[in-house]
Amino acid sequence: MEKPISANARTLAILKHYGMSAKKGFGQNFIIDPSVVEKIARVSGINETTNVIEVGPGIGALTEQLALKAKSVTAYEIDPRCIEVLADTMSPYPNVNVILKDFLEVRAEELPEGELTLCANLPYYVTTPILFHILENLPKITSFTIMVQKEVADRFVAKPSTKDYNALSIIVQTLYEVKNVMNVPKGVFLPRPNVDSAVVRFVRRTVLSVDDPDRFFKLVKTSFTQRRKTLANNLKELGNQEKIQSSILKAGLSESVRAEALTLAEFVKLYEVWYENESVR
Repeated sequence: MEKPISANARTLAILKHYGMSAKKGFGQNFIIDPSVVEKIARVSGINETTNVIEVGPGIGALTEQLALKAKSVTAYEIDPRCIEVLADTMSPYPNVNVILKDFLEVRAEELPEGELTLCANLPYYVTTPILFHILENLPKITSFTIMVQKEVADRFVAKPSTKDYNALSIIVQTLYEVKNVMNVPKGVFLPRPNVDSAVVRFVRRTVLSVDDPDRFFKLVKTSFTQRRKTLANNLKELGNQEKIQSSILKAGLSESVRAEALTLAEFVKLYEVWYENESVR
C-alpha cells in the first residue's frame, strides 16, 4: 500500500519527480507528518455528507485526508506548478476538484451548492485577507478549520486582559464560536518555518449579539486605536467628552478602563448605550 502523501519519504519523492521545491512567494510549507493532516481532517468535523473547500492544497497532503472523509473536496490552488502534481496525486480520488485560482478572487456563486465547510493549511501571509473574504463575501461557508501561525491563532481565541487580546479577537468572536483544536510544532514542515502553528476551528454564529456588526466593529477598532491609552481617550475620535463619559458610566465601566480589559459582553453593552438614541437600521 502506498504511503500517505504527507509521509516524509513520499513528499520528497513527489517533489523530486516534478523538480519542485517550496516557493517562498506563495508561503509554501509542506507537512511531512501523516498524523498531523489526519488529525486536522478529523477535528474539522467533516463526514461523508460534507462538501469541503480547501485553499492551497500544494501537493495534496491534507487534500488526501479530506477526500477520504468528505463527500467532495473543491481545492483552490494559486501555484500553476501544483496542478500537474495534483492531477497525479489526486487521481485515486474522484471526489476532488482542483481549480487553478486565487481564492481571494472566488465569488459566492462559483462555490458548490449548499452549506460548505473549509479546511486548509493557510499561507501565513494571507491568513487575515482570506478570513475576511470568507466573512464578507462567502456566507455559504458556515464553518472552517485552518492552520495558521501560532501567534495569530492566539489572537483569535484570546481572552480579556491578555497580551494577545485585540480588536480582531472581538470581531472574530462576535461572528464565530472559535476554538484552538491543536498546536503544531515547526518540525513537521518542509521547509521548516521559524514559528510554530496552530489549528483553529470557527463555527459561524446563527444569532449575533449586535444588530449592526459594521458599526459595532468600528467602535471596537476605535477603542483599541492606541492600546496603552484609556478607552475614554481612544473614543474621542467618535464623540465628545460628555457622550464618552455618559456612555462609559451607563455601561457600568470605569472611566480609567482600557479596551483590553473589556469582555465581549461589555463591548456589546457599551455599543448599546453609545447608540441608544440613534437608529442602527
